[in-house]
Amino acid sequence: MNHIQPATALLTQHRRRPTRIGLVSGGLGAYWPQFPQLRPQLQDSVSYVTARFEALEADVVDTGFISDAEEAAVAGETLRVADCDLIVIFLTTYLTSSMVLPIAQRAKTPVLVIDLQPTEAMDHASFDTGKWLAYCGQCPVPEVANVFRRAGIDFRSVSGHLKQESAWARITQWVHAAGVRGRLRNARHGLMGHLYPGMLDVATDLTTVSTTFGSHVEVLEFDDLRERVNEVTPAQVAERLDLARELFVVDDSVDHDDFSWGAKVSVGLDRLVEDFNLDSLAYYHRGLAGEQHERLGAGMILGASILTARGVPMAGEFELRTSIAMLAAQAIGAGGSFTEIQALNFHDNVVEMGHDGPAHLAVSAKDPLLRGLGVYHGKRGWGVSVEFDVQHGPATAFGLGQDPDGSYVFVTSEGVVVPGPLLAIGNTTSRVDFGGDPGLWVDEWSQTGIGHHWALCLGHRAKDFGAAASLLGIEHRHVVLS
Repeated sequence: MNHIQPATALLTQHRRRPTRIGLVSGGLGAYWPQFPQLRPQLQDSVSYVTARFEALEADVVDTGFISDAEEAAVAGETLRVADCDLIVIFLTTYLTSSMVLPIAQRAKTPVLVIDLQPTEAMDHASFDTGKWLAYCGQCPVPEVANVFRRAGIDFRSVSGHLKQESAWARITQWVHAAGVRGRLRNARHGLMGHLYPGMLDVATDLTTVSTTFGSHVEVLEFDDLRERVNEVTPAQVAERLDLARELFVVDDSVDHDDFSWGAKVSVGLDRLVEDFNLDSLAYYHRGLAGEQHERLGAGMILGASILTARGVPMAGEFELRTSIAMLAAQAIGAGGSFTEIQALNFHDNVVEMGHDGPAHLAVSAKDPLLRGLGVYHGKRGWGVSVEFDVQHGPATAFGLGQDPDGSYVFVTSEGVVVPGPLLAIGNTTSRVDFGGDPGLWVDEWSQTGIGHHWALCLGHRAKDFGAAASLLGIEHRHVVLS
């Protein structure tokens, strides 16, 4: 985390519930009377696996150690009721596929198969059959994969040894992906105002959001915000101004009345999010001649940025798909700031990305700045805006694309945010090097079905988003310059 952590630590992080992992472990029951020391050894391995999951801040629903198909059916029913984000089946030794299939069939939840032998290799000179069987978890992996394929169930697995960190990195990736699935399945997305006129790529079918991700979309009016802003007291405005001064550097260009208005809208926006139990919000209102709804829309940036830093992402221009992408990025701790292409620099081979409006404070390279603007380009209104560069280093562009049949796809591209000259116009702006000609990158990125907005995330996270796409049952498209 960067040096603004003490300020952002003032903001309570929003999280509906932890990632929920269902854990089933087991082996062939015929072994237990034959080799009495085997099952206790395997159960010790299960305890280690459980502790690793809990260290990832996941809730673990452990159905116990199964030994036959009947016990598997009971475990599957338990997990069906538990409503997990991911089921992990730990093959501790050989077991039959009939012990695994009922779990996936009944629970109707994505499954990850793991087989982690106790150490890197057996001690062949001292091992007998019972000790060997603790290393036999890989044996049934092809069998389970074959049966899953014939049953039309997606198969994914991680094979390794119990304390192999590279194997745990792959497992962790699936846990992060489950976190994305869980966050989106339980999300309530707010959509307030109306479509930015003419932005056809931004238009989103609300039903497909629910059918694809399981999310709910709450359609809101600016009137809902107006009435909550009207109830904000001067004392609450003063308190919010104090918070803003801790979170931001306030530029001399900021007008005090505009700053106070943004603080008042911020408090009302918090109430809106609380009253409608929202996990994200996309908004836009064109407005006219300085009327109240225009002023509300223009006053959103401060409060929307604070909420985004709290884990409730906000996106302007009615960009619901990008607010969903930002929420997915938030679920894996990658930030995710609202962005688009601003310009290309062919001297330095970078894509300059950024956007006016709300930004994710926790991804800022330095203390974020509040700048006063007399005009919002392309929009009506005026007020305070957020300006910063994203932290320098690895970054991932991530967004939701859409195909002709209406289906969604996850789209990613990994690059590096590099230092250099930036515009000082009250926007978030970053220079991203994608490893080649920036014009070629724009062409290939635009072929994916992405719209003209997306989330700029910290770190190289394409594999995490690809795993999440797998659990969500959608396609992942990754752009790499050759």
